[in-house]
Amino acid sequence: MKSYLIKDLMVPLSEYATVTEDATLYEAVLSLEEAQENFEDKHTRYRHRAILVLDKTGHVIGKLSQLDVLSALEPKYQDMLKGEESHRLGISVKFMQSVMKDYNLFADPLDDICRKAGEQNVKQFMYTPTEGEYVSREASLDVAIHRLIMGRHQSLLVTRDEKIVGILRLTDVFAAVFHKMKECFKT
Repeated sequence: MKSYLIKDLMVPLSEYATVTEDATLYEAVLSLEEAQENFEDKHTRYRHRAILVLDKTGHVIGKLSQLDVLSALEPKYQDMLKGEESHRLGISVKFMQSVMKDYNLFADPLDDICRKAGEQNVKQFMYTPTEGEYVSREASLDVAIHRLIMGRHQSLLVTRDEKIVGILRLTDVFAAVFHKMKECFKT
């Protein structure tokens, strides 16, 4: 996969959903919706599933996934999952049901969604990318695949020098690999 470069598959930062660190969850979701509507990529039909959070100078400082937004609607998740990666532990359905009952999660299911979405700040719920989530736009696709697999990431931040210039989504990488597979088996 060395023939593909990251810059050939990345989504430029200007085409991605972004909000400032002072934005609310509602503003972040509006930004995501707008980016999804405006995104036209001739190589894939996949829509954006995350929002990048920018500091006051326009530098990316975090990511906000759809799961982050949903978990923000029930504040108990923040305490319960702090520092944990339970989704990767293979937790049983029975255990998940008992946790939901024991912690009284979603006791008032979405009743207060408007207030929560309007008052919650994205900075509280955003994920700060780790060193392994950055990749140079000049790197080959095999480097990105390795980082996606080893880190179990849905996307990587693409850099040129020290500046973030785009995002490489797992869906786009998979589409490129699938396209290459199809080429191998054409008769």
